[in-house]
Amino acid sequence: MKISNICCIGAGYVGGPTMAVIALKCPTIKVTVVDENKDKIKAWNSNDLDKLPVFEPGLKKLISKTRNKNLFFSNKIEKSIQEAEIIFMAVNTPTKTYGEGKGMAADLTFVEKCARKIADVSNSDKIVVEKSTLPVRTAEKIKEVLIENNTNISFEVISNPEFLAEGTAIEDLYKSDRVLIGGDNTKSGERAVKKLISIYKNWIPEHKILTTNVWSSELSKLASNAMLAQRVSSINSLSALCEKTGADINEVSNAIGMDSRIGTHFLKASVGFGGSCFQKDILNLVYLCKYYGLEEVAEYWMQVIKINNYQRDRFSRIIIDGLNGTVNQKTITLLGWAFKKNTNDSRESSSIYIARNLIEEGAFLNIFDPMVEKKKIVNDLRELWLSDGIKKSEIKVKLNQLKIHKNHKNAFKSSYAVAILTEWDEFKNYKWEKLIKDLKKPVRIFDGRNILNKNKVLNKIYKIGIG
Repeated sequence: MKISNICCIGAGYVGGPTMAVIALKCPTIKVTVVDENKDKIKAWNSNDLDKLPVFEPGLKKLISKTRNKNLFFSNKIEKSIQEAEIIFMAVNTPTKTYGEGKGMAADLTFVEKCARKIADVSNSDKIVVEKSTLPVRTAEKIKEVLIENNTNISFEVISNPEFLAEGTAIEDLYKSDRVLIGGDNTKSGERAVKKLISIYKNWIPEHKILTTNVWSSELSKLASNAMLAQRVSSINSLSALCEKTGADINEVSNAIGMDSRIGTHFLKASVGFGGSCFQKDILNLVYLCKYYGLEEVAEYWMQVIKINNYQRDRFSRIIIDGLNGTVNQKTITLLGWAFKKNTNDSRESSSIYIARNLIEEGAFLNIFDPMVEKKKIVNDLRELWLSDGIKKSEIKVKLNQLKIHKNHKNAFKSSYAVAILTEWDEFKNYKWEKLIKDLKKPVRIFDGRNILNKNKVLNKIYKIGIG
């Protein structure tokens, strides 16, 4: 039986772009993305494509080709579930902030809620696909919820983790390194896997479609992100040593990357990794290791997080030291809030933590990011302070220490220093010679992404990992 109708629950960074590509590559399939958030769905349906809730290079063009043809965004969750043969679950799985596993384990509240909704409204057999990053054996729990709440329907649960990098998500979807599909080793499970494969085969070569059991698929996602984050922390730890010894981290990275056994990816020193996946997935892995009594393994992976936090704190201290040991009552310009370029996602961005550190030291901040909205920046800091146990009245006072600018030129005025925290291409192309004239003397520039050319910026400039 050919698939004719797909539903995706969750209209975020995974659900929106993934379903848009499926709609383009499978024009005979109706694809509906649903979400409880009415404002988010309204934004996806906006005639002004600049108002899409997710910024990804190439996404606007893709949406213009598919939306209202065979791609639809809707709040009609029940109807869309009932009509679909395959249901993708792309809901948020944040780290728990309460109870057992607090601060480490994945919070499956939204996943369970989603599963119960599918069970409650389904009136025909369904294939349910995990797209969210989930702990090992979550599929088993989802299937249990589905079956126990609707005994009249046959449900198959498949793990199909995403391997998207924000900023290159569309390209990643077009040219995937691999598509991983984990299903049950039963006849019905194998049939469900084949149906999902039939969708991806429309544009992915079959040799790049890997099938495993469900648990291997779930663990592979956690393991992939942990290994990538490990590389970032490894090179960042070496950047600190380079600064002490007079070595150049760029030269070291290049030398390491030319080793064919290692390669060049994720060997760029910076202020640390961010985003929705790396930290969350590593903490989840740590929790799983502790749960199974693998304390040494848990501690090993926890070091990746500790080095990342160290790099953020180290950069904050470097800024303070570079301004004669104090930033109290001094204005500092922060360029970049997104956790990486070409995305408006700021979840777990290093910018949030560095901004927090500087504000705690009494600094005033001028912040500019070309894609992240003021509301999101303020909310990021507010949530961090709340998690730190700061009272709302104190948070209100702290927020008075920052200004968020729509124009980068205004962000430079009367600042004592500039810190580059996101590697946006436009930052490299600024007319720095003119911009630094608005800065207090002596000029201090802290390049947290090593993107500036020292020869063009003729002032004291700090670059990570260059002694």
